Amino acid sequence: MYDSIFGVLKKYVKPATLFRVMFNVSPMYRRSCGKLYFVSEDLHLVKIRIPLTYRNKNYVGSMFGGSLFSATDPIYMIQLMQILGKDYVVWDKATQIRFRKPAYSNAFVDFEFSIDEINEIKRQVQENKEIDFVKKLNITDGKETVFTELEKTLYISSKEHYRQKRAKVSSK
Repeated sequence: MYDSIFGVLKKYVKPATLFRVMFNVSPMYRRSCGKLYFVSEDLHLVKIRIPLTYRNKNYVGSMFGGSLFSATDPIYMIQLMQILGKDYVVWDKATQIRFRKPAYSNAFVDFEFSIDEINEIKRQVQENKEIDFVKKLNITDGKETVFTELEKTLYISSKEHYRQKRAKVSSK
């Protein structure tokens, strides 16, 4: 549904603006309490803020760990889907999360792909048909304090390979 809406609206609105607005109005993302406040024109950099509010404060007054995780969950996958385009399949495969310090203030996260990373992903997928790509990120106070470290594993495949793989599975 969101992909269809995105396809129609991108004729009238910049993809970066659509990416930010659609995430921020999406009911499932709003529940995480995260808010995208910056998306670069090429979609290679997305910045989010997770405000500490009554909605995500836990028993001891710090931010609920589930809120920290859920605000980061879909970003890399959808960001990469938009960057790579329709010839690729991207899925979140796994996340490893390490809580370092309680978040007693607003939290910030930067999701970034370099041009070299994108080129390497395309090269590896062309060579291997499918890959697991690992990205690390930190949830911070916006300065130097790291609240949480995450390691996200993304499954990336050519759309053709993915279709063939699914066809084999469903024929069994």
